[in-house]
Amino acid sequence: MKRRALLVLAAAALLAALVIALAWPREEFIASASPADHAPTSVNIARGAYLARAGDCMACHTARGGAPYAGGRVLDTPFGRLHAPNITPESTTGIGKWSADDFWRALHNGKSRDGRLLYPAFPYTNYTKVTRADSDALFSYLRSLPPVRQPNTPHDLRFPYNQQITLAGWRLLYFKPGVQQSDGRQGAAWNRGAYLVEGLGHCSACHSTRNRLGATGNTLGGGLIPMLGWYAPSLTSNAEAGLGGRSVEHIVQLLGTGVAPGAGVTGPMAEVVQQSLQHMTGADLRAMALYLKSLPAEKNPAPPAYTPAPQAVLQAGAELYRQHCASCHGARGEGKGPYPALAGNRALTLAEPVNAIRVILNGGFPPGTAGNPRPYGMPPFSHTPDDTEVATLVTYLRTSWGNAAAPVSSAEVNRYRSVPLD
Repeated sequence: MKRRALLVLAAAALLAALVIALAWPREEFIASASPADHAPTSVNIARGAYLARAGDCMACHTARGGAPYAGGRVLDTPFGRLHAPNITPESTTGIGKWSADDFWRALHNGKSRDGRLLYPAFPYTNYTKVTRADSDALFSYLRSLPPVRQPNTPHDLRFPYNQQITLAGWRLLYFKPGVQQSDGRQGAAWNRGAYLVEGLGHCSACHSTRNRLGATGNTLGGGLIPMLGWYAPSLTSNAEAGLGGRSVEHIVQLLGTGVAPGAGVTGPMAEVVQQSLQHMTGADLRAMALYLKSLPAEKNPAPPAYTPAPQAVLQAGAELYRQHCASCHGARGEGKGPYPALAGNRALTLAEPVNAIRVILNGGFPPGTAGNPRPYGMPPFSHTPDDTEVATLVTYLRTSWGNAAAPVSSAEVNRYRSVPLD
């Protein structure tokens, strides 16, 4: 009996190895149209610099206070800790020995120069949609950077996530390489927007729910960002950040400046606007707006049933609001001047309250942009109220002036109080 069980296990392991061997490395190669496409010309470098801005490559590949693109930024995930690599053209610790084909394989196939499969925290599931010509321009730009000798820190992942065979299985389930294809039923601007949003902009990497294995559905339906400890709201639901009811002009303004009538960005999205979107052309922002506005509206689910907060909690919350918030946001949450209204504010009534909690604890700061050079921010309050008081205040905000959402517990506040800002 024991021998039979061992034979069954051996056969299953052999079958699994065969399936993975067929799926691995699961790659697609497209050659450069011409060596001139990745030559270090001023035109290629300028184009690549623009594309690097559009993809916000610096956000992950630059540590706080570190040399640009020299890596070192830490990404905490449910599977362990990842360390962004050095992508300057330094020959021993960077990509100085890489060819344009090596870079293409990383971007398009999620495979490093040495043959290792890359972890999808590097969003090659989106970058695979980038054209070879754009990949070559990006490579030209990165090769033009000052080389920085900064050794890469090995990833620290738990077993079995630290095994290449596990990653190969993940790719079999969730990854297929392929450049973004144009939709002949749509115009050039819409297709350009789809290419930027779905590919280089990798919007779904944050704005989609991830399953237990870290894969996204690429639906832009909103999701918690485990590496950052924020919730990226749905771009297809009007109960969250759906854009269907907004004008194209307002979407362009929000993407390019961080503020628009009745809307503003903070948290990780403020960094995206500051480092990436504000530097994009008006035509590209408009293309993204056209595409985002065209997405099918998600049917808003019925809000989950919950037990309302006790009246004593709401009274205590009202007093905290009067002391700390009313002078800027109005006695009834109507907003004052540049300070947003809290009544009817969808950011407060998300099912996941993390954003409201973190803004109160850490402050809320729109990005400083060319179109909004002196943004009005909210100071942090983590030093003043304790967890129970913050929970009481957030609960009050989520249930006042027509807002209707579940109460927040002190345990939820405490969980996010310890989440690092970076």
